[in-house]
Amino acid sequence: MFSAGLRRLSRLPRLGHRSLSLFSSSEPSNWNKVVSDAEKIVGYPTSFMSLRCLLSDELSNVAMYVRKLMGTQHPLLNTARGFVYDSKNNLQMRGLVVLLMSKAAGPSQAASDLLAQDMVSGIYPSQRNLAEITELIHTAFLVHRGIVNLKDWTVSDGPLKDMEFGNKIAVLSGDFLLANACTGLAQLDNTKVVELISSAIGDLVQGIYYENSSNTEDNGINGIDIGTWEEQAFLSHGALLAKSCQAAMELARHDKEAQKLAYKYGKHLSLGHKLNSDLQPFVKSTEPMSFSLSAAPVVLHQQIVGQERWHQQLQQAKTARNILDFSKILATVKSDKGVSSAVDLCCYHSNKALEAIRAFPASEARSALENMASAVTKY
Repeated sequence: MFSAGLRRLSRLPRLGHRSLSLFSSSEPSNWNKVVSDAEKIVGYPTSFMSLRCLLSDELSNVAMYVRKLMGTQHPLLNTARGFVYDSKNNLQMRGLVVLLMSKAAGPSQAASDLLAQDMVSGIYPSQRNLAEITELIHTAFLVHRGIVNLKDWTVSDGPLKDMEFGNKIAVLSGDFLLANACTGLAQLDNTKVVELISSAIGDLVQGIYYENSSNTEDNGINGIDIGTWEEQAFLSHGALLAKSCQAAMELARHDKEAQKLAYKYGKHLSLGHKLNSDLQPFVKSTEPMSFSLSAAPVVLHQQIVGQERWHQQLQQAKTARNILDFSKILATVKSDKGVSSAVDLCCYHSNKALEAIRAFPASEARSALENMASAVTKY
C-alpha cells in the first residue's frame, strides 16, 4: 500500500508552487513561544529531528549544488534556509505534535511487554522514529512543491538554465527524503502504521492536485463552498498530522478510542492553523500580503453574497488592463462577514482540538498541546 502511495507521488505534475509550508508562513503572534516551550517537554528540540538524514553524504552533495542557485528566485533556496533557521516557519512542527501526543497518552495497558526503560521522556523509540518519518515526508513535499512552473518564468527569477537545474535538484532531493521515510516506516514493523502513513501520502498528492487547480483566477470566479474548502484543506494540510498522531497511539497499543481522539486533535489543529494562515492578509494592517481567491475568508464571502454578486464584485475589481486588483478584492471581502465567519470557523476547529486533547490525562504534554490549539486563534 505504501508503494502505491509512492507511485501516485511519481505521477504528481511538477506545477509551480512557491509557498514553503503546508502550515502557514505567517505564524500566530505567540506561536513561536508555544512551540519553543513545547520542545523542552519532549526531551530535545525537534527543529533538528531530520538532521541525521539532512547531513548524509547524498544530501551534502545536493547542498553544494544548491549553492549554484544563489542569485536566483528559485524557491528551493528558501526551503533550504528553513532547515537551518526555522523560527518563523516551524518546518518541524508536525514531529513535535506527534511526540507531545505520544507523551500525553503515555504507555497503554496492552503495551506491558514494551520495555519501559527504552522510553525517553515518556516516549517510545518507535514513536520518535515515527515523528522523524513524518517530518521527512513533510519535508519531501515541501521540496517538491517548490518546483517552478517554467511557463511562468521571468527574467527577474534568474537564468532559465539555473531554474531548470533547480527543478532537477528539487525532484531528486525530495525523492531521496521520501525514500528514507519509506525505509524508516518499514523498520517500524507495524502494518497498520504503514497503512495510515501511506494513505496520508495519497491524501497529500490529491490535496496538491486540488490546490493547484484552485489557485487559478478561473477557479476563484467559479468558486467552491466552505465544505469543499475544508475537505481539500484537510487533504493537503491535515491528513499527515492527523494520521501520524493516530499512528503514534497504535505504536503504543492504545485502543481505538485513544486513536480516534489523537486523529481528531491532529485534524482540527491543522484546519485551525490553515484558517489562521488564510486570515492573515485580512486581519494584518501593517503591510499588504498576498492571498488566494480560494482562501477561506474569500470562499465564505462568496457564499454570503451569492455567486452573481461575487462575479460583479470581481468585475469591478479589474483594472483597465483586465487584471484583478487584489487590494480592491481585499477591501471588498473585509467589508462583509467573510472574515468574521472565518474567525468563527477557526475558533470552532480550535475548540474541537481542545475537546479531543482534554480527554487525555492532565500533564505538561497535554498542556502544551492545549496551548497550540489555543494559539491558532491568535492573530
